[in-house]
Amino acid sequence: MAAPIRILLQTTIPPIDDDWHIGRFSMLRDYLSGLTDADGQPLCAVTARDRTEPGSPDPVLSTIDQSDYDELWLFAVDTGDGLTDADCEAISRFRENGRGLLVSRDHMDLGCSVCSLTGVGNAHFFHSKRPEPDPARHVVDDRETSYILWPNYHSGANGDFQTITIADPPHILLSDPSAADGLIHYLPSHPHEGAVGVPESETSARVIATGVSQVSGNRFNLAVAFEPTADGGPALAQSTFHHFADYNWDPAMGCPSFVSEKPGDALAHSPDAQRSIRQYVRNLAIWLAGRSLERDVRTR
Repeated sequence: MAAPIRILLQTTIPPIDDDWHIGRFSMLRDYLSGLTDADGQPLCAVTARDRTEPGSPDPVLSTIDQSDYDELWLFAVDTGDGLTDADCEAISRFRENGRGLLVSRDHMDLGCSVCSLTGVGNAHFFHSKRPEPDPARHVVDDRETSYILWPNYHSGANGDFQTITIADPPHILLSDPSAADGLIHYLPSHPHEGAVGVPESETSARVIATGVSQVSGNRFNLAVAFEPTADGGPALAQSTFHHFADYNWDPAMGCPSFVSEKPGDALAHSPDAQRSIRQYVRNLAIWLAGRSLERDVRTR
């Protein structure tokens, strides 16, 4: 019997009530905690926390390479000061030791403290740091919230969902045994997603899914998967942490006061989209732990 996958859900801000603190990812936490394996035993053991005050190394993140966690889900919700050098170095060693890493951020420069992470940090493009390589992409996409600059891809309202395009060949992370074609087709939408891409000279990574702006029609990357190698464990760069936030799964859960866009309710009325999103989360938990996702898909 396999031991539960030990997962750390972690934000890059202290517990500020009117912000994207870890309590705003409670539905994700509860879903992961409720998953069971083929024997009916808990699949995951989940810890969820915010960082300590910025300016000094976080006691957990700066030593995570010495911990017993199997994977880290990092929600970079800061404006630049969320990770210290010591935090980034330890997180990089964590993955170098073969463990799994999910790094998500949001629009413009939100979460740009991840730039110093080895490998997967280079897959994230921001406004002021490491902009997208194509200058034609340096334009505003979300035109509703005028103070948010690029990158800000508009995939839809919070509370709605987007239909994704799967890159060939389909990555196993996008497997859905309950779907007619065996694939995941939906993720939560968000009015201003960030930008991710394959870092230059990176041979272990590829884009696995793309979305389309509901404003401009521009296609943009949603997720970049890094396969495990001798140099590091599996990793994923996600275009926005809103794919995992309570407010995007159910707007009734609330949001910080600075969120001004009117939410949608399409996700609440689509069992297929809800199942798709949760299947993606389950797949991530298993894949990032280095376990056989193919076996899990077959047995469900």
